[in-house]
Amino acid sequence: MSGEVLSQNEIDALLSALSTGEMNAEDIKKEEEAKKVKVYDFKRALRFSKDQIRSLTRIHENFARLLTTVFSAQLRTYVQISVASADQIPYEEFIRSIPKMTILNVFEVPPLEGRILMEINPNIAYAMMDRVMGGKGTSVNKVENLTEIEKRIMSNLFERAFENYQEAWSNIAEIEPYLAEFEVNPQFLQMVSPNETVVVISMNTTIGEATGMINLCIPHVVLEPVIPNLSVHYWMQANNKEKEPMETELMEKKLKNASIPLVAQLGGAEITIEDFLNLDNGDIIPLVQKIDDPIKVNIEGSSKFLGQPGIIGKRMAIQILEVLKGGDDDYE
Repeated sequence: MSGEVLSQNEIDALLSALSTGEMNAEDIKKEEEAKKVKVYDFKRALRFSKDQIRSLTRIHENFARLLTTVFSAQLRTYVQISVASADQIPYEEFIRSIPKMTILNVFEVPPLEGRILMEINPNIAYAMMDRVMGGKGTSVNKVENLTEIEKRIMSNLFERAFENYQEAWSNIAEIEPYLAEFEVNPQFLQMVSPNETVVVISMNTTIGEATGMINLCIPHVVLEPVIPNLSVHYWMQANNKEKEPMETELMEKKLKNASIPLVAQLGGAEITIEDFLNLDNGDIIPLVQKIDDPIKVNIEGSSKFLGQPGIIGKRMAIQILEVLKGGDDDYE
């Protein structure tokens, strides 16, 4: 049976049909078996599991946050970038889905093989270029008539932004991305065969008043060596991995130079509220501590040492006599 929840009337009608012979159990089984058959398109072969797609989504959510920070600083305007979707489709289908004239950046990501395609909607690309050149961020789509200077400005802008891709991937693989090609017509790009499965990460982008999409097309050949690293198990291991000796040494060095408050208490006393309210200049409060007893030295409110007060030169000092084991004892 399917996973639908039947009402009581539907259950009664089904039982009635079975009892009167209008329907038999074999027909129900055959119908259920027929429903299990699904049409499968071999041109759209799913080569990545849902778990792996979720991992890629997390990577690019981090990348989107980094891009938001970088572009906000460079363009000095409102920038918001977020992942809208992550899908696996044939490369041919991705090429057909983007505009005939758009901004295309092809990146190499050694040591991984293959290339990654970054497609930026012209509406976004021109708004960014206008901001870089001192404008208000106005978007004018003239992709077919890009000058060499405009191409250079755009390629430099996105090449610097893509440097953050290395940081986004740091938990999965050490890559060194660089811009290999700048193009405006997707028909001139044939990175992989038309039927090759690619993962397309689409990011909603807002630059000032301009909005559009930034799409990242990652072929299977690029991801194939790191597919085992895209599992949840690997992510959990990566989060719990042991720190490098150099990291531990650096952390210890910084901790040793950290400042902490140290207080040597000469003693304590208890008085009534009435005595406290009547205190005046010259009054003496006897302390519980005897003059020849060692005093307790507190760190962050906890007693850690016993010491003896004294003077070094013209400054008051405390000499440590003993380390307290418990460390949190109060005065009796």
